Amino acid sequence: MSVGLLIITHHQIGEDLLSTARSMMGSIPLETRCLAVSLSGDPDVLLDQAVDLYQHLNQGDGVLVLTDMYGSTPSNIANRLLQQPKVQVIAGVNLPMLVRVLNYPNLRLHELVNKAISGGHDGILLCETHG
Repeated sequence: MSVGLLIITHHQIGEDLLSTARSMMGSIPLETRCLAVSLSGDPDVLLDQAVDLYQHLNQGDGVLVLTDMYGSTPSNIANRLLQQPKVQVIAGVNLPMLVRVLNYPNLRLHELVNKAISGGHDGILLCETHG
């Protein structure tokens, strides 16, 4: 068994990130699902969908939920999943974070959380000219 991965984002951001990671890595080593949240979506219906995805993904080792912007509807839905057992939610998903998570598919949930956060932080750099 391994940790499941649920990506909850505005529109297709999660699917786009996952597709890009798949093209870089060749495959996705964790059981992963995405939930696209539109501005016109009913938050209660979306929460029900998120719970269904969580239940599918949690095979006993828990689910890591990545979401885009803290305080937004996708983030609020993700944070409501914290009522479920063995869930960790991280807001601010970016490609370096996702790739870091996917590079460590055998880690336990709390260890994967640390990798995700470090990947997200380490992937943000100021690019300047030299000279």
